[in-house]
Amino acid sequence: MSQIGHNISLTERARRIRRNALRMGEVQGQGYIAQALGVADVLAVAYFHATNYRSEDPEWEGRDRFLLSIGHYAIALYAALIEAKIIPEDELETYGTDESRLPMSGMAAYTPGMEITGGSLGHGLGIAVGMCLALKRKKSQSFVYNLFSDGELDEGSTWEAAMSAGSYKLDNLIGIVDVNQMQADGPSLGVLNFEPLAPKFEAFGWFVQRIDGNDISALVKAFDAARTHAGPEPRIIICDTKMAKGVPFLEARERNHFLRVEADEWAEAIRIIDAGVEA
Repeated sequence: MSQIGHNISLTERARRIRRNALRMGEVQGQGYIAQALGVADVLAVAYFHATNYRSEDPEWEGRDRFLLSIGHYAIALYAALIEAKIIPEDELETYGTDESRLPMSGMAAYTPGMEITGGSLGHGLGIAVGMCLALKRKKSQSFVYNLFSDGELDEGSTWEAAMSAGSYKLDNLIGIVDVNQMQADGPSLGVLNFEPLAPKFEAFGWFVQRIDGNDISALVKAFDAARTHAGPEPRIIICDTKMAKGVPFLEARERNHFLRVEADEWAEAIRIIDAGVEA
């Protein structure tokens, strides 16, 4: 992992990531804030415990690759990249504006640290499989992480990639599924029931862990186990997360896939995050 700020706790990193996301959301007055708040703990552990990178050199050849398959989660990844000092904090105020390096949907051509352009769901895991095969041919020791959503479990391409990863025994691949139980069309299991999820990946030849994705200690153990697992299998961490985690009045909104937040609510949300108040 990056060597910056070892004295800062992962809990504090997650709080700062949430705060960064809220500040960016305030620029536009709306966005995929609930997802960003939900995966902040995952990103804190990924970037400040598990992943090897150099803040000053985002394209360092020896880095681990962190792929964001879910392009509309870009605000969450930007928040982490700002905290990791890969993106300057002063760019936060440009989020979603013309000429910004932080467009509302992630685009690798614009943003340092953004490995792929997400958007149409279901592509990330397939790209990760290709990257893993290429890194193996180069004898690289780097891992490829792919963060994808429970909505992408509706896509056949995701399962083709999962089968390929197991078949090729890609032990340098670590998948992370954000199971937040919400999609654009409503509750995830009401759109298409993907459960039981863990046995499906096990049947495809993966080393599987399922955890509370908002539990920092559980995340640390899961990432460590994924990196050190001795078998030849690809690894996956299924993370059950809570949409809008840490801001109770946003958690309570029935449909929070895309949130429109009133002007006075942004300051209140940031106050809650700064105070460490949770539901």
